[in-house]
Parts: sequence; structure tokens; C-alpha cells
Amino acid sequence: MTGEFSADWLTLREPADAAARDRGLVDALRATLTGPVVVRDLGCGTGSMGRWLAPQLGGPQHWVLMDRDPALLEHAGAHLPDGVTVETRQGDVTGLTGADLAGTSLVTCSALLDLLTVDEVEALAAACAEAGAAALFTLSVTGEVSLDPADPLDDEVAAAFNEHQRRAIGGRRLLGPDAADAAAAAFGKAGATVTVRPAPWRLDTDNGALATEWLRGWTGAALEQRPDLRLDDYPEQRRSAGFVASVGHADVLATF
Repeated sequence: MTGEFSADWLTLREPADAAARDRGLVDALRATLTGPVVVRDLGCGTGSMGRWLAPQLGGPQHWVLMDRDPALLEHAGAHLPDGVTVETRQGDVTGLTGADLAGTSLVTCSALLDLLTVDEVEALAAACAEAGAAALFTLSVTGEVSLDPADPLDDEVAAAFNEHQRRAIGGRRLLGPDAADAAAAAFGKAGATVTVRPAPWRLDTDNGALATEWLRGWTGAALEQRPDLRLDDYPEQRRSAGFVASVGHADVLATF
């Protein structure tokens, strides 16, 4: 795999991300926003969220792009749609406070929540509530994978992958497939109106490299979590025979 946060991987997945996100949530969000909109994009990567969302929001927009990777920030800042103003801020997005978000209309991210902890999501919900900022969080993994044709090993791989997504790193227990539910609970507790919608990827090995890269990453994470898992030639057979996959994600909208 090119790397979970590499520009190559983020570029490869961008069309599938755009196709999967729930546009109905954007319609609901747009109805709550007034005046010039200030958007903070957490873990912005190459800026794909801005390229997808900004044209749908319309009107004057200022985007504050936040990421730890300076190269990704530079790319994102240079590739948002015309007509929006942009600033970039390098650093950790997990410690934001209500004061940090003052003046923000919308906090958004894509494929980020599953990399946070429950405490970090609850703190983010509290910060958004204090600032009165809406939140649109897209493409959090849900752990639901369906492949056609099915294989007896599919469920074992999925279970091991989900364990890997919930692993502890440096004392932090990642939410993984529990992220969307945790965010809905945290924002609901903070007083928001919350809507959760499914946003699955639809992958087909006949349609390009993404399905192959996803399969490599999915099985690789499963084996990293469970080295005893006997996959033998499962990945190669899957690739050579072809498959259609639905990979579960969820989008979360919270408004105050």
C-alpha cells in the first residue's frame, strides 16, 4: 500500500470518497449556515474534503486547513476551488478548544474520527458546542465489509481488521469502527441535533487500482493484528478472481 496518509493513497481514494459521502447531509447543513462561512478542515490531507464540499456550500467561504504533514498542507492550500480563501495551520488537531474555534461556522473532516479516542471526540464535541460550530464528519469506518463472491475467510479478516482499528497506540485506544456512534453520542450529549447516514464505498476490481490497494491494506492490517491468521493465498486469489465490495463508512452531521 502507498501509505495510509500518503498523497498517492489520498488521491487514489478521492473519487470513491466523493461518490460515497451523503449529499443530503450537506443540504441539511447548508440550511443552518448564514453569512460568510468559516470552515476548519481537520486532518485535511490533500484537501479533498474542500474540493468536494466548498462548491456545494456556495457563497463566501474561508477555509482553515489543519494537518500535521507540511507537504500535504502545502498541496491542499494550493488546490482548493477558486473563490474561497484559504489558510493552513500545521499541528495536532486533537486538542482544540472552544476558544480555538471562535468564529468558526463549521468543523469538518474526512476519514479521521476512527483515528481518535473517545475522550478526544468528546472534547471536540464540547469545543464545537462552546463555539456554536456545526460539524460534518465524513467517511468514518464502520467495520462492515461485504464481498461478492463471498469467501469463508472474509469474516475472519474483517474481525481481525476491526481489532486492528481499535488498537492502542501510545496509550491511546483508537475508536476504529465505533467512531461514528461515539461522535453521535458525544455531540448529542453536548446538545446538538445529530444525524448519522451510511456512506459505503462501492469497489470493483474491474474499475481500477483502489480495490486492489484497499484489499492489500485490509488483509495487511488483519495480519498485523493477528499474525497467526492463516490466509495463505487468499489475497492473491481475491485479486486474480475479481470481486465487488461494499466497505462500510458513516457520515455524521451535528448542528447546534
